[in-house]
Amino acid sequence: MLFRSLSGRLLALTVVFVMITEVLIFVPSVARFREAWLTERLERAQIASLALLATPDDMVTPELETELLKTSEVLNIVLRRDEARELILALPAPALTVNATFDLRDAGALGLIRDAFATFLAPRGRVIRVIGMPVHGGGVAIEATMRESQLRRAMADYALRVLLLSLVISAVTGVLIALALRRFLVRPMTRVIDNMRAFAEDPEDGSRVIRPASSITEIAEAEATLARLETELRAALRQRARLAAMGAALAKVSHDLRNMLATAQLLADRLEGSADAGVARVGPKIIRALDRAATLCASTLDYGKAEEPAPVIRMTALRALVEEVGESVFPDRLEPGAAGPGEVRFVNAAPEGLAAPADPDQLHRILVNLARNARQAMETAGRGGEVRIAARLEGERVVIDVTDQGPGLPEKARAHLFTPFKGGQTRGGAGLGLAIAAELARSHGGSVELAGSTTEGAWFRLSLPAVGAVFNPPSAGDGAPAPTAGQEREPSPAAPDRDAGSEAGPGAGGVIRAFVRRPGAASGAGKRDET
Repeated sequence: MLFRSLSGRLLALTVVFVMITEVLIFVPSVARFREAWLTERLERAQIASLALLATPDDMVTPELETELLKTSEVLNIVLRRDEARELILALPAPALTVNATFDLRDAGALGLIRDAFATFLAPRGRVIRVIGMPVHGGGVAIEATMRESQLRRAMADYALRVLLLSLVISAVTGVLIALALRRFLVRPMTRVIDNMRAFAEDPEDGSRVIRPASSITEIAEAEATLARLETELRAALRQRARLAAMGAALAKVSHDLRNMLATAQLLADRLEGSADAGVARVGPKIIRALDRAATLCASTLDYGKAEEPAPVIRMTALRALVEEVGESVFPDRLEPGAAGPGEVRFVNAAPEGLAAPADPDQLHRILVNLARNARQAMETAGRGGEVRIAARLEGERVVIDVTDQGPGLPEKARAHLFTPFKGGQTRGGAGLGLAIAAELARSHGGSVELAGSTTEGAWFRLSLPAVGAVFNPPSAGDGAPAPTAGQEREPSPAAPDRDAGSEAGPGAGGVIRAFVRRPGAASGAGKRDET
């Protein structure tokens, strides 16, 4: 477990790095040690030769000669004077075979390193000749013959001492660095980790938010950042708890609210048929206020439900689906004169024969949200014109465009266009329609985006994966052609409502009737309203 910690690993790395450094130093130091060892033997040999030359006849007894050579740790000594090579001392032994000769007079650094490695790698029992300069001008050169085994043992002892010293230095250095690291880094990090664990156990406890206390700049910045994060997380958790409590309270209130709205709906029906001019003038205002309240309540309750179920993908004929969207958002288009001058018209520009893989219910809700927003924007601005839904197959995507001829979207609205409760631009809107549409599109692997917006209208684009999409345009005589720009398709018989929100058209009291008739409106069950 030691080497899994930061301190243990740093200790190991310190030992390794120091050893690598020692190896880089060891190679030249061993070469220098070998040179010094051989130079010392040559100096001893010179001293032994001087003892011989000090005698009157340059002769010593064999016993003294042997003792001088053993003291010098050489086999024989040759001294050169005036270019004459003279054997001074030699052990009484058979002639020796010299295996290698080393000249120290002009040896370079690389040569010394090479000779040092050769000493370790050479076969045992070699006899070497070493040549050097005598000290204090005692001659031209001095030679000594010796057995290499003595030199190898001395070099091995030296290498072992260097290795042990390196290990001690590495261990001491590593321990000191590990202690310093533990004091200045590991201990503050452990404090941060302990705080994170304690905060995770009870995030609502404000006393568990870390308080920066480190004197190290980097650790202090980490603690300050963690403190801000924990504070923001506590605030988010508190807000989430409040929202959950609010959602539970709204679910309880919705039952009683539905009863109240039912009574208001009955009164609204009477107001619509009143012959009194004052009542007829005030009645529509009351109905519109109730409509907005019911829409906001239903949208809020639906958005607060659990996550949407996964889409059930199947091939969906887009033209028929778009026709149902038109019947949901423009129920009054079936009435005579509904598409007159100054009125908002619906154009189904989806081609015949185009089928896309999608959940028809969820795709219906996406398009209803986009189309209803387009109609409300145009009616609020008092503009007539078209709300057009077109579709096409574009590469590996099915693209559905929803365009209108309204006033467009201001820059402020674009910043929070798909944010719940912030994207609404019509008076009384909940700001949930585009958020719901974007969420449903993402569940299909697609997206909803604002493709363009000018003072002449807005253009939303829905893009869905086209895997398995089919486009079989009808040939001439197979049926009515797809409507062109400005041409509205004849309405088909009303299809069954896909969503309760499709009843909430712009007619007076429509939203209230739809909300009251929905069996799950009180508890937030069922599908979401398109808002």
